[in-house]
Amino acid sequence: MNKLFTTIFAVTVSCVTVASLAQEIKGDAKAGETKNAMCIGCHGIKGYQASFPEVYKVPMISGQGAKYITAALNEYKKGERKHPTMRAIADSLTDQDIADLAAHYSADGVVAAEPAKAAKEPSAEVKALLAKANCASCHGDNFSKPIDPAYPKLGGQHADYLFVALKAYKVENNPKVGRSNAIMAGMAKQYTNPELKMLANYLSSVDGDLKTIPQKKFR
Repeated sequence: MNKLFTTIFAVTVSCVTVASLAQEIKGDAKAGETKNAMCIGCHGIKGYQASFPEVYKVPMISGQGAKYITAALNEYKKGERKHPTMRAIADSLTDQDIADLAAHYSADGVVAAEPAKAAKEPSAEVKALLAKANCASCHGDNFSKPIDPAYPKLGGQHADYLFVALKAYKVENNPKVGRSNAIMAGMAKQYTNPELKMLANYLSSVDGDLKTIPQKKFR
């Protein structure tokens, strides 16, 4: 099964890479800082919680990869991610807006490189769960160095958000909840929800680059 996913992954990355090179728009981080008014009310407040489809902390996006932020916002625009609020926000953005916001948040809070910390050793049970879908093969060392920049950094992300996101890949035929990435759906469906929660808790405990940078008005 893992070999099948590896093959699908390789073909998908190849297609996505060719398409992105053909239409890549250069983002301006300074411009993005002036366009984030709809972002900071949730992503600029430490510990801020969303309430749909359940209560969970909104994801940390400062320090996330620019290409992943771009990919995620475009998935909301296309309806491949179905969170109503995020779909409405993404739909209001131009391609240039998205590129600028992605450039801003990918650089926000980034400091000079520090010595890499060893990954926190998972329990035997979690280690087996990680190996089941070979999570590190896509999300990289410490789950913070994805092999493709369109994939997210996971290390240190809020556990409750990761759990909600992973469960969303298992949802089908729901107009308001779900994510339609075929590879991640195949991965997520291998696990029970309690197993996904264990994975989310472990990934949250790993040191990573992700942060919430409070905006001045919220400090």
